[in-house]
This record gives sequence, structure tokens and C-alpha cells, in this order.
Amino acid sequence: MSTIESLFVTRLYRAALSEHGKPINTAELEASCWSIAEDDEAGQNWCEENGYPGYTSYASLTDLPYRFPIFKDLVKVLNKHVKAFAKELALDLGDKPLKLEDIWINILPPGGIHTSHIHPHSVVSGTTYVAVPAGASALKLEDPRLGLMMAAPPRRKDAPAELQTFSYVAPEPGEVLLWESWLRHEVPLNMAEEERISVSFNYSWG
Repeated sequence: MSTIESLFVTRLYRAALSEHGKPINTAELEASCWSIAEDDEAGQNWCEENGYPGYTSYASLTDLPYRFPIFKDLVKVLNKHVKAFAKELALDLGDKPLKLEDIWINILPPGGIHTSHIHPHSVVSGTTYVAVPAGASALKLEDPRLGLMMAAPPRRKDAPAELQTFSYVAPEPGEVLLWESWLRHEVPLNMAEEERISVSFNYSWG
């Protein structure tokens, strides 16, 4: 009798921040994001020079947990989520746990996009969502085998989620999503009338 197995699974971790550690006040976190964005001239200049829509602190600030206490609290919670995800992935970390490499703010305006990319040199990447207005972009995840499919026909529209070429995840404020850093992803056009605000991060090993 024939059998079909699923191999080489791609995991996506999704949880409320409050599932591990004390709840994070998203209103306070949003206010902190706006305050930092308004004061970060280097980040504003980088976004303008590189045609980046809205604002990101990715290229300008490396010390968010030291600027506002709520970011320090956020990192403590994220550490627990990443530890849980690493366990689910069956990663053999030895005596070197995954550690926060960087953390940054994203403020995506109406009409803004964040094109497809990966996070090299990291093990686990993710985003926690601060403000997700109606119509805001979902996170778009790409099948990591896509570049190898060559002559393969497209999937049917009614194909199961695990067989689709792309997966769209509509986050909620206060949620955290985690994935392995090699997984290509993007943020499509923001169709909302307000800014989509998130905090992204990378964890490395060793």
C-alpha cells in the first residue's frame, strides 16, 4: 500500500506576546516607536536616501532596549518565545542559547511596501505587531523551494495551505511571529489608511 509523507517542514511560530512573560502595553510601545522615529534623524535620512517608505531604525539604532524600558521588557518576553520556538525546531544549541542580535522599528505608511528578503547570518527572525489598522498588509511568506521548481506547474487555488507557493499571515496587535531566518518574506502594499507599526528582530547562535 502506497504512502505519502511530508518532509522538510517549514515552521511558523505564532503566539500572543502575553503567552510568555508579563503583558506588553501596545499603546505604550506604539508611543515609544513614534517618539524614537521623530528623534532619529540618522534613520530618517537613511530612509530618504535609500527610498525606504516610512521609517525604520534598522540602519541607525542598535540600543532600543536601553532607550525605553518597554523595549527592555519586550526583549525579555521575546527571549522566552524564541527559546520555545528553538525547542520546537529541535535545534541542538549545546550550551550556547540563541541571543538577540538586533531589534528595530518599522513604520510603514499607506502605500508602502517592504520587498522580498531574508535575514542572513541569523538563526531565528521575527516580528511583533504594534499597530495593524484595517486593510494593513499581511506578512507574505515564500516556499523556500520556489527557485528550484523550474518547470513545475502552478498550484491549484484550492491546494492545502502547506502546498501553496505563498502563505499570507494577517497578524494582530500584540502577536509575535517567528520563523527561521532563511525563509524569504515580504510585506505587500499597505492598503490601510494609517501606518502599520511593527518591531522586528534577529537572533543568532554562538
